[in-house]
Amino acid sequence: MPRSTNNVAAKRRKKGYLKAAKGYFGVRSRLYKLARQTVEKGWSYAYRDRKQRKRYFRRLWITRINAGSRINGLSYSQLIHGLHNAQIKINRKVLAHLAWHDAEAFAHICRMAKGE
Repeated sequence: MPRSTNNVAAKRRKKGYLKAAKGYFGVRSRLYKLARQTVEKGWSYAYRDRKQRKRYFRRLWITRINAGSRINGLSYSQLIHGLHNAQIKINRKVLAHLAWHDAEAFAHICRMAKGE
């Protein structure tokens, strides 16, 4: 039986990769082999960085909370421990926002964590 090719599917597949590579510099957006390598590398970076974004933001929030709590005479760990003991359930994202944008409200939370 002679070999048959499926040029329709092959063209569609190549077209998809070249479309995904649109905007890449130079040959990376025009030659199929390089476009495919670049697109797949980009997809792997995107997958990895979707996970890392969560870690980076948590680190940023903790840094901001620590800076704000030290202004109010507490360390980060003392603040979190005090909030836990006072049964105040507030996440780090909101705490960081308060520390960065509303110093008075954050100072009030620090006083509550101290037990004052």
